[in-house]
Amino acid sequence: METQKKRSQSSRFKRVCVFCGSSPGNKQSYQLAAIELGRELVKRDIDLVYGGGSIGLMGLVSQSVYNGGRHVLGVIPQTLLPAEITGTTVGEVRAVSGMHQRKAEMARHADAFIALPGGYGTLEELLEVITWAQLGIHRKPVGLLNVHGYYDSLLLFMDKAMDDGFITPIARHIIVSAPNALELLSKLEEYEPIEDVKLSWEAEQRSQSPMAEIDR
Repeated sequence: METQKKRSQSSRFKRVCVFCGSSPGNKQSYQLAAIELGRELVKRDIDLVYGGGSIGLMGLVSQSVYNGGRHVLGVIPQTLLPAEITGTTVGEVRAVSGMHQRKAEMARHADAFIALPGGYGTLEELLEVITWAQLGIHRKPVGLLNVHGYYDSLLLFMDKAMDDGFITPIARHIIVSAPNALELLSKLEEYEPIEDVKLSWEAEQRSQSPMAEIDR
């Protein structure tokens, strides 16, 4: 109990955004990783922001955080409600007009980002927040929960792109990865972005709500 209290008090994050699949995947290790990530967030007194679904890995991580007594905010486009939400949803569900607003709203509420295993949607969300970090739109940590090497090929691609001059070493530093939730969150807690040329987005952000509060 004392160890858990110390860990929660030392966390730099109030809310973490988790990207993951609306499918559970075909390996139990993915499902267990989603549950364990939720429990690790609870231990650190961190709330969850996610895509709003109640099935697949989305449902497992959100239920885990909710069962632990932390706040859960799900953000989902109105048109996806029938397809992605089944059964009993947990926490607060916020319907938005579309996918762009969904991503901006999740990013606005989060202090860090974590990707569990997932498909095209998860990759699209992950790569967008990495790109935002590269452009200087935000300075929030981005992590890959690389369960049983699920993201090994993606990490190899990033290394190849860096070697071939398409990603700078500083941009490659943006993504943090680990095989389990405990190690990943510990790395994210310690992460500090490497300084690079930071573009001036303030004027644009002020005119394009809800993006205005992403840069924190």
